[in-house]
Amino acid sequence: MFDDSRPIFVQLADRISDDILRGTYAEDAQVPSTNELAAFLRINPATAGKALNLLVDDGVLFKKRGIGMFVSPGAKARIRGRRHESLIAEYVDPLLDEAAALGLAPDAVLDLVARRGAERAAAPAGPAESAVRPEPSEVSP
Repeated sequence: MFDDSRPIFVQLADRISDDILRGTYAEDAQVPSTNELAAFLRINPATAGKALNLLVDDGVLFKKRGIGMFVSPGAKARIRGRRHESLIAEYVDPLLDEAAALGLAPDAVLDLVARRGAERAAAPAGPAESAVRPEPSEVSP
């Protein structure tokens, strides 16, 4: 569920962002409350609250006082844009640096990526990870 590589609240915020990208939570849809997340994931409510507040600070969620947290309009595009930039910085640039060190031209790298992508597309997909939304029966009253 969670690992020791990063703080739990950051991992939870990423999981909720993943769910927004996958369409589990549409724009203007309500996300689970701090207490629902804490009970379902068996984490401290302060940790769950910190994850939700991180997403509020990032403009992904917004609060409706007395009602709960909701997905902000444009959240999916905002998340996709940030991850696109991160993909380039964390993977594409280092890949191109390594390819240059190996003497591979960018076209050769593109061919390698296309070939590998075709291989992966042909392979059976693994089970999808479930959303973070607890089922009503899983949350105690």
